Amino acid sequence: MKNYFKKTAFGILLGSSLFMTGCSNFLDEQDPSNLSPDSYYTLPEHADAAVYAAYARARFVGSGAGIFSANFQMLEAPTGTITTATAQNSDLNNLLGLVYDGDNLHVRQWWTGAYRVIAQANLALDKIPGINPMDEAQKKRTLGEASFMRAWAYFYIVRLWGDAPLILKPQTASSPDFYPTRTSTEEVYNQIVADLKTAEAAGLPWMDPSGRVGLAAIKTELAKVYLTMAGAPLNKGVEYYKLAADKAKEVLDYSVANPTVINLFTNYSDLHDVSQNNRLEHLFEIQYLADIEGNPMQSLMLPNNSLAKNISAAGSGVGSSVPTVSFYNSYKKYNPTDKRTDEQQFFFTSYFVDGTGAAFPLGAPYLFKFFDVACHGAPGKPGTGRSNLNMPQIRFAETLLIYAEAQNQADGTPNATAYDALNRVRGRANLPVLSGLTKATFEEAVWRERWHEFAYEGIIWFDMVRLKKVYNEDTNGFDNFTGHVNKNSGAALADKHLLFPLPIQEIRNNPNLRPQNPGYGS
Repeated sequence: MKNYFKKTAFGILLGSSLFMTGCSNFLDEQDPSNLSPDSYYTLPEHADAAVYAAYARARFVGSGAGIFSANFQMLEAPTGTITTATAQNSDLNNLLGLVYDGDNLHVRQWWTGAYRVIAQANLALDKIPGINPMDEAQKKRTLGEASFMRAWAYFYIVRLWGDAPLILKPQTASSPDFYPTRTSTEEVYNQIVADLKTAEAAGLPWMDPSGRVGLAAIKTELAKVYLTMAGAPLNKGVEYYKLAADKAKEVLDYSVANPTVINLFTNYSDLHDVSQNNRLEHLFEIQYLADIEGNPMQSLMLPNNSLAKNISAAGSGVGSSVPTVSFYNSYKKYNPTDKRTDEQQFFFTSYFVDGTGAAFPLGAPYLFKFFDVACHGAPGKPGTGRSNLNMPQIRFAETLLIYAEAQNQADGTPNATAYDALNRVRGRANLPVLSGLTKATFEEAVWRERWHEFAYEGIIWFDMVRLKKVYNEDTNGFDNFTGHVNKNSGAALADKHLLFPLPIQEIRNNPNLRPQNPGYGS
């Protein structure tokens, strides 16, 4: 499989951050090849390099956030579905306890990471049109990819912070909007939709096994954006549920005609099989390659080395992201046949010493959903100690459940295709077929399936916010967001948690970002 995330001198050149502390380190760096954005963009290969750099910057999601933690945990800790076996990272502890503020390292790094993707996409969108000669179809495709990456980053930003700076051009210290104000949430969403429509019309293939974005991911992301706009905070309702259903249906229809290209994996093990990166169910992933940057999730989700036995060829684990027992139990508590909590499906409670040795009980459930067997090892299969496993962003299972939820909301009752979409996801989990539900009971069935299917994938938090509902493990129903008590900490969610605080450092550098989001001080 081709991997295009190779670090070059130009990769350093493209490292501009949108908001900088004092004088920018980026502006001070000297590229060894004496290239600049104005002199570099002269060949078609340079367009590809610019887009590759935008993809590579998405790896901030897995980047470290202090001792025993990484950025992706910010989207899981407040859901109440995880805890930590280490408790040594105060920023993670504050997220788990719902007492985080704008000084939190995870919050700051999500902001800077997402805007760095945008800065790179803006540079590509600004410079690629001027490359001549260049095949127009290739130019259109690369511009489409850059547009997708900008939309992908802004979709995170607007859901995390609401009103946020909308920057669409490369920035320098002399740019008129170098200290931008915040743009309304609706305007940011409108730009996201526009960028995704540009990507959709760019002539890209449905799937690309090299990891570049394809139509299936673009259309699913657009359906997801419409679904989100239908709910809080914009509350656009039925019209946008219909847009979401129609867009997701395009992917479903293609998958019916091309089941070997887009489909659900038959086995859950394929979800974390390196040989299945960027294939079939994985519509879009963050790319990893051990020679450049290995998958960062492995040690964080392995049991803490205090167990006194390593279970991996890669060495000891940290136990930084551990499922809560209450959420783990909720799978079979209400659906005793649910396959996802069978051993080594989504979770595991035992493994093998050093990956290949004697069986070793772990004493509690741990996450197997992202477990790279090729890295860690298995009986008769010594591990490499290195992980090339990608991090999922968009799966076909989500396309199915987006359609099911949106169609039911748009039409007031689930149709046959919506039932089929929901039951396909349930069927893989060995759950009973559903039928004859009301609009309300079907709606909750889809929500529940999303919680159990997409837990720990950076999705559930945003479901909580757009629906203002939270799954209750004690009742198998849904509580209102405000006032729900997370079982991982005993802390209650409040209105302020519907948005994250802006990073304090960014507000200090740019007072135009004020006011801070409600509930987080000035």
